[in-house]
Formats: sequence, structure tokens, C-alpha cells
Amino acid sequence: MTRGDDWLHDPRPVRRARLFSDAAIEPDHWPANIPAVAQFLEVAGAEGWEFALGVTFLVGENGSGKSTLIEGIAEAYGLPAEGGSSNGGGQTRRTESPLGEWLRLERSPRAARFGFFLRAETMHGYYSWRDDLGGAAPSLHTMSHGESFNALLDETLDHPHYVAGLACLDEPEAALSFSSTLRWVASLDRMRSRGTQVICATHSPVLSALPGATILELGEWGIRESAWEDLEIVRLHRGFLESPGRYLRHLLG
Repeated sequence: MTRGDDWLHDPRPVRRARLFSDAAIEPDHWPANIPAVAQFLEVAGAEGWEFALGVTFLVGENGSGKSTLIEGIAEAYGLPAEGGSSNGGGQTRRTESPLGEWLRLERSPRAARFGFFLRAETMHGYYSWRDDLGGAAPSLHTMSHGESFNALLDETLDHPHYVAGLACLDEPEAALSFSSTLRWVASLDRMRSRGTQVICATHSPVLSALPGATILELGEWGIRESAWEDLEIVRLHRGFLESPGRYLRHLLG
């Protein structure tokens, strides 16, 4: 196999992101003025932003750009901006950033093409869209928030015969108990073993503890790869659980 043929055998569903040459990016305007997004755009416009095989976690404070990046990547892949699969999903009104329109994703020809975007705050529309299709599957509207996410995990994301090429997950832990979060860790590992490429924005030190995952920490510095034990979310959760009074006395009168 020659070096030039490597891309034919690359197992990654998404190899890298590049910018369209006519992308109308205004650096001083949202979302390009978010440091992490600005760095992503700079690299994508030069050599292209490389996506790792397996599971990649995006962690960082509120407003650091995690969901903006997940949303843009999902849209560039052809997934519904409000959540859903390659087959479709619900839609209310356009509120997304133009990031997805700026990106061109390079895909591997032999990887699975199916994808799914789980967006924690707007899955109601996908549930309604799915109900309108009919079928034997129970309505996700009749389940609790966490139960519906676990049902999606079993029926779609972690189903052994329904392998997604790309799974974009935006803070799935928002719906999950501690035990359900552990269940998702095991499922992410199985998905990875089947070849699913996962990009997950999270605030969860439990979810991001998946061994072997790539962890990108977003902040005022932009994007940097980090080890789990060095993450601020790990340090803060550990400190609070060891001594909640140290934190609460500064908050409660």
C-alpha cells in the first residue's frame, strides 16, 4: 500500500475538517470570537483539523464553545441541527451558528455513513418527528428524560446492528443519574470497538473518565489536549465532595 492510498483504508468516519474557500468568517463576531472556535477555524483553514479515532470529549466552562463546535460538526456531517439522525429530525426555527456552513468534512470511503446528533435541550422535536413516522417502537415522550436517553442508547447508538459512523453528543449527562452515566461509559466503549467515532461535549468527570479517550479542554486559551486527572472539572468535583462546606460557606448567607 502506498502512502497516497492511506486514506482509502483510514477507519475514521470523519478524518478532518477544512474550511470552504468562500466561508464568510468575521473574526470579531460570534462564533469566531470564541477562543476555542477561533483556534479550530485557524487550524481547519490551514492544514485541516484532524479528528481522532474512537471517543473525543470536549470539556470546559459554560460558554467555552463546546456545544457550538459539536453543533457545527454535526451540521457539516448532514445531521439535523436540533438533533436527530441521518434520516431526519424535528425543526423549529433556525438559531444555530454559521459554523456548520463554513466546514467541509473529509470522510473515509469505507467507514459507516450513518450519524446521530444527540442535543440535550432539543430532543423533544426529534421525539415528535419519530412519533409521526409511526412504527412499533414506544414513544420516547412517555418516558422520563433519562429513560428516553437510555432508550436512544439501546435502540440506536449502542445497538450492535445499527453502527453509526459519527455520533455527536451534546452533554448527554444532563439527563442521567450516576448509574446511568456509568452505563453510558460502558456503551461508549462498545461503540468505539465497533468503529463508531464519538465527539461528546460534557461537564461530567464520570463520562470523561473513559480510558483511552481523547480529551480536549476548551477555555480562554483555546483548545488543548489534557489528561483526565488534570481537568478542572475533576479538580473541582473532587474538592467539593471532599469538603462541600469550603464551597458552600462562600455561597450561602
